[in-house]
Amino acid sequence: MSAHNQLRSHRFTRKKFDPIMSVDQESISVLFRKLGRELSKLASKPQPKNVHQFRTTTRRVEAVVEELVPQKDHSLRKLMKQLGKLRKRAGRVRDMDVLISNLRNLKVSEEPGRKSEVLRSLAEMRSRREEKLIDGLDKQKVRNIQKRIKRAAASLTLRDGDLAGLATCMFSDLARANANLNADVLHQYRIRGKRIRYIAEVAGDTAEAQRIVSELKRMQDAIGEWHDWLTLSEKAERLATDGRPSALLAALKNITRAKYRDAIQVVSETKNTLLPRSIDSSKAPVRAGVGRKPSTPAAVASVAVA
Repeated sequence: MSAHNQLRSHRFTRKKFDPIMSVDQESISVLFRKLGRELSKLASKPQPKNVHQFRTTTRRVEAVVEELVPQKDHSLRKLMKQLGKLRKRAGRVRDMDVLISNLRNLKVSEEPGRKSEVLRSLAEMRSRREEKLIDGLDKQKVRNIQKRIKRAAASLTLRDGDLAGLATCMFSDLARANANLNADVLHQYRIRGKRIRYIAEVAGDTAEAQRIVSELKRMQDAIGEWHDWLTLSEKAERLATDGRPSALLAALKNITRAKYRDAIQVVSETKNTLLPRSIDSSKAPVRAGVGRKPSTPAAVASVAVA
């Protein structure tokens, strides 16, 4: 069932969020104009800030088109395919920027050589990924995409309705499908929570929409920090091939565990805040683990929080 049918099927949505709030058409226009600007900045200089802004703006546009555009013509489908490809490449560069920044700011008095080695490896990965991103940003491709962005912004026919209610409905479906909080479930909240937040952002300047956006942003920040430290820990561990005990790896794992606990707590609080009590699953048991495969006994034992 689509999110829109789900919206109609949940009685609490219409009852709770009357009167109906319309799509903020001006915010959609602003969003598409911003995407064009961010694409130009990225093409001229793929620095960390430009990469990040292009990536997040593209995700917002993708969410709006996927959830609110009932009929997608060939030009729009082509645009979304082009943007998706660039967004993924930009995301791979952005991931390296975050990991490099986190590691640089990590204070570990021991093993300065190992930290430097990991930083060099991450910088090399970042350089290779930037080259692939630049390959997709030649002038002709950028001009073509910008033309499609302008056409899309001028011709979009959007569904109208209770977007704050839609966002709440989407979040309740996410919570129902992922009742028991563990590492794998956190990844679902991280990925799908962004789209839900972006839908709430175009609901207009209302107290209810702002409340939803604020809660989801807090949740995403907490999960995102855990995910970044988890990824850094895993990459550093793969680079440590000498088998010796490592103070750097120990520090990374300790931070990852702490961020995992924080993320679990924030997700539970978000569910308590946003979900009607009748469907709140926040009391479901929490399973331990911070690895990507918490169901494996050995993996759980190796990372379980003491």
